[in-house]
Amino acid sequence: MPLWLLLMLWRGSVAQVLSYKLKLQKSMTVQEGLCVHVPCEFSYPWLSFISAYVSWFQKGADVNQDPPVATNKPNQKLHERTQGRFFIRGDPQTGNCSLDITEVHMGDSGTYFFHLGTYSYLDTMFSLNVTALTHTPHIIIPGTLESGHPRNLTCSVPWACERSTPPIFSWTSAALTSLGPRTHLSSVLTLTPRPQDHGTNLTCQVYFPAAGVMVERTVQLNVTYAPQNTAIRIFQGSRTALGTLQNTSSVFILEGQALQLLCVTDSNPPAELSWFRGSPTWKATPICRSPILDVSQAGAVEEGDLICQAQNLLGSQHISLHLSVVYPLQLLSPSCSWEGEGLRCNCSSRAQRAPTLRWRLGEELLEGNHSNASWTVTSSLVGPWANSSLSLSGPLGSGLRLSCEAQNAQGKQSAAVLLLPDKPEPRTSGVIEAVAGAGTMALLSLCLCLIFRVKTGRKKTVQPVQSMDMSPAGSSGSGAYQHQSWTDIPAAPPAPAEARPISEEEQELHYALLRFPKPKYQEQEDIHTEYSEIKTHK
Repeated sequence: MPLWLLLMLWRGSVAQVLSYKLKLQKSMTVQEGLCVHVPCEFSYPWLSFISAYVSWFQKGADVNQDPPVATNKPNQKLHERTQGRFFIRGDPQTGNCSLDITEVHMGDSGTYFFHLGTYSYLDTMFSLNVTALTHTPHIIIPGTLESGHPRNLTCSVPWACERSTPPIFSWTSAALTSLGPRTHLSSVLTLTPRPQDHGTNLTCQVYFPAAGVMVERTVQLNVTYAPQNTAIRIFQGSRTALGTLQNTSSVFILEGQALQLLCVTDSNPPAELSWFRGSPTWKATPICRSPILDVSQAGAVEEGDLICQAQNLLGSQHISLHLSVVYPLQLLSPSCSWEGEGLRCNCSSRAQRAPTLRWRLGEELLEGNHSNASWTVTSSLVGPWANSSLSLSGPLGSGLRLSCEAQNAQGKQSAAVLLLPDKPEPRTSGVIEAVAGAGTMALLSLCLCLIFRVKTGRKKTVQPVQSMDMSPAGSSGSGAYQHQSWTDIPAAPPAPAEARPISEEEQELHYALLRFPKPKYQEQEDIHTEYSEIKTHK
């Protein structure tokens, strides 16, 4: 064969080989259930003179017997695994051999080659690597979730393929919800949040039926709401909880004891907690800007209404507590005095809760506000004080028994009034009678130690005095100055001619009542003053 002919044939073969070219990305990785686009360009000699049917086969396939995974030839049987999912999207007449794969399966992993006419581009093949789906849905919450205000939430999968089978969306939430409109790759949920929905989970699940995979995303709802369920917890001693108050209540505490009040509330954002005395107004200044209010020593100042106010940007709520200081039962000794022809006695007691007072006259109980011909009882309550007065009329026997009794839930106390024989004034037993008796004893002891001598121009025999009239002789009428005294000292025998001082062993204790009526004066032309010496001997 001539050399020139061999040269021509060699040149034709080289030209033909150089005409079979394929531009292709050799490998790609895609997640299961998604789509992948494989760009591809090719060259083929005499392309305009041949059929434009092209195909893609999986590596190892027999192009004459095995079905392709994708082709543009009508009525061509395709591989069962790839049917309906592998597509040739480009125009072969322009050299475009691009391949689209939708809803990728794990089984799609492998190597593929392009085939045109009778030629397979085995020198340049494409490798596909399929991994598990790790993408998750996007949940969009516009603005702030405020209690009672509906909001539209959107769950979407923008990374999914528009050409794939529509995914199935599902929502899970404890909140009040309703489904709204949806698109191919998104779903809308209308949610009306409540305070109890704050912090709860909202889940959106997306199922891809063609690939048989499901993905989901869970978010926590952040719901804002005004303060609610405000309560006061009471602690005493070593932080021992005495109880929790949610409604207006009264709390009793012993006088002098300490108490700690803790105000709690449920709100979002967190509320500012403040304590007030009485009803808070917009100008009122809180007594404490802290959840904890310490009552270090309960007394009259701490008694009254205490109010805890919880407030945030969405509203406020308050709870009140009435603090009542409990005073121990205290009975003051009754006091008595003569009023005209009768005896009037007063009795008072202090406690919280206020006690009831009653009189015991012999075997008879007198209480409330009652009266008859012999007695009248008048009672009243002023704060923690209970007061009662008893007026007795008519003759009183020396053996009469009279007492005042105070009683409440804490206990009972009584004080007796002792009526002494032949005495114009009664005395009471208890602390007051002891003090009064001691004062009277001291006064009388001082009086008995004094010796009075009346010196005149003539000597008079000294006698123990029972009653004396110290007004000028012969004076009478309303203008006379009268000085009278009564004494309980028994009449003493006549004193000896020369009196001697009373020794300590000879002194006796006596009770006496001295009354000094208001002196009255009248004008006199001539006033004479006489000095008298009065001696008292035992």
